[in-house]
Formats: sequence, C-alpha cells, structure tokens
Amino acid sequence: MIIGIIAGGDVALRKAVENAEDDETRAWEDLKKFDINQNDVLIGIAASGTTPYVIGGVKDARKNGLITACITNNHDTPLSQAVQYPIEIVVGPEFVTGSTRMKSGTAQKLVLNMISTAVMIKLGRVKGNKMIDMQLSNSKLVERGILMIMDELNVDKNLAAKLLEEHKNVREVLKKHKN
Repeated sequence: MIIGIIAGGDVALRKAVENAEDDETRAWEDLKKFDINQNDVLIGIAASGTTPYVIGGVKDARKNGLITACITNNHDTPLSQAVQYPIEIVVGPEFVTGSTRMKSGTAQKLVLNMISTAVMIKLGRVKGNKMIDMQLSNSKLVERGILMIMDELNVDKNLAAKLLEEHKNVREVLKKHKN
C-alpha cells in the first residue's frame, strides 16, 4: 500500500550513495519496479524542493497519469511547481546547517503520519479510534486484537482469542460476528 524509495536504493539508508539524488531519470525506473499505475499517488519528499531525483520522479509520474504531491520545506520550489498538490512546511533554517533531520525531517514525518492515518481511516481499517486491520505480528498486537474483540462484541477473552485465531484479523471477526 505504501512504498518508500530513496535515491541510491535501500543501501542509501545506511551509507551515502554519491550522486544518486542528482539523477533525474532514475526515480521513474525505480518506481516502475513496483508496477505503479494511474490508481497510485506519488508523494515526492525533498526538504530543499530542488532534488533532481525527486523532481524527475514526480514529473514522469504525472506524465504517466499518476496523481502527484510533494512535501518540501521551502516555498514555491521546483518540486512544488512540478506536482498537483504541493505541501510546503516552511520551518526556517536548521539549527545545524545541513542537518535536515532536525526540523525539516521531523515536520515531514508528521505530515506523512497524518496522510497515512487519513488513508487508513478512508480505507476502513480504523473503527472509532482503533486500528482494526493491523498485522498481528507479535504477542502485544495479538493481545490488543483480543481486547478490541472483547470490547466490540462484549465477549470473554477465551472466545475473543478463539475468534481471532479463526479469522486471523480483527476486522474479519467484527464483520462476521457484529450484530
């Protein structure tokens, strides 16, 4: 549902890949590996709003019929001009020049959290204030799912656990057992 790519690939998360963000054509090549199409939305992220990799990616995505947006930390940037829906969070200069993870990165993460939460709600993966379509990947999340089922169906813990085991996720349990 949400895929993150970075100039230079996953290795760039741990070690700088020199000049990767200067390649204006590479983002589209990287995106095509995920079979993107007109049903997808591409959000380009660049604090400066001038990164060629990101700008090229959104331009190519837009040419191919995708909805495009961006998150940048400057006003009226080349990236903002290249997308349909610019999100500009002007936070001012960083305390340590060149360290965009401080203010810019934090602001971008907050916006991404808002977007992903809104998408989850719109897709019906949230009921009230509970994420009912979560991956039950550890015991804490399984316990949380059991508690949600107990609360929603007014059943005891044993029955809630049995229903969760049977249906494999909270949303399915509620869909099949809610009056």
